[in-house]
Amino acid sequence: MNDRLPSLNALRAFDETARTLSVTRAAEALHVTHGAISRQLRQLEEQLGMKLFRREGRGLALTQEGEYLRASTSQAFGQLGQACTQLRRRVSEAPLVLGCPGSFLARWFIPRLHRLKTRFPELNLHLTADEDQLDGLGTRVDAALRFAEPPWPSDAQVIDLAPERMGPVMTPGLIDTSPPDAEALLTLPMLHTQSREQAWPRWFKAQGLDLAAMRRDQSFEHLHYMLEAALVGLGVAIAPSYLVEEDVRTGRLVAPWGFIETPARLSLWLPQGPPRRDIDQLAAWLNSELGQAPS
Repeated sequence: MNDRLPSLNALRAFDETARTLSVTRAAEALHVTHGAISRQLRQLEEQLGMKLFRREGRGLALTQEGEYLRASTSQAFGQLGQACTQLRRRVSEAPLVLGCPGSFLARWFIPRLHRLKTRFPELNLHLTADEDQLDGLGTRVDAALRFAEPPWPSDAQVIDLAPERMGPVMTPGLIDTSPPDAEALLTLPMLHTQSREQAWPRWFKAQGLDLAAMRRDQSFEHLHYMLEAALVGLGVAIAPSYLVEEDVRTGRLVAPWGFIETPARLSLWLPQGPPRRDIDQLAAWLNSELGQAPS
């Protein structure tokens, strides 16, 4: 049995042809001739001893064996592309691109950015909103902050930072009793967000409240919009403590029922491979800042 790996050029030609189902488009994408792609495909099929494509009308289709190989080449070339992108960023001293959920970026990270600059003035950081909480890191960012429940994905290194704490918040004076019992919440308008659909049910369960009694007065696409609605007195929002701690500290919001820990963790996700040196500085600062957060 021949275990020798086919040439990288042949596998690249196959992967691009399998993606486009066109020898012509594969040749254009790889900047080679139509004949060069055809020769690479023919040699690959001869070496493997099987057909990878079949004619279907005027175009191409993958055989069962071709589908199997395509799954591997797509993943392999994707990982190679990601690794090369990361290496180029390190060599060129490009900024460390950090993805954050938009609400966390606006309400927690940016207000503390001056402290990060003071502690690590040489850290070249680029911040970007990143809402793809369930997707892999891809090549757009060097690292990402995620609120997610374990187990972690196999294609990322994860630095666990802190638990997620959720609780109801509202403007002062929205309810008279102090401190109110949990059932007093049932008399108030309840605000929801699509990004935290499980938050209210989880809090109701922790308080021993009947989930059937949960109100759904207003829903918002983003958590940030829901908090703005709470700040103008439209009802009670439920949010991670990190996003409202400044509002609670200044009295713009109150959290009369406190916060409960959820199974989710706030973590720093990194691609596989040796991390950039500046990741250590960022992780140290995040640990320090999150350690100072009020419970």
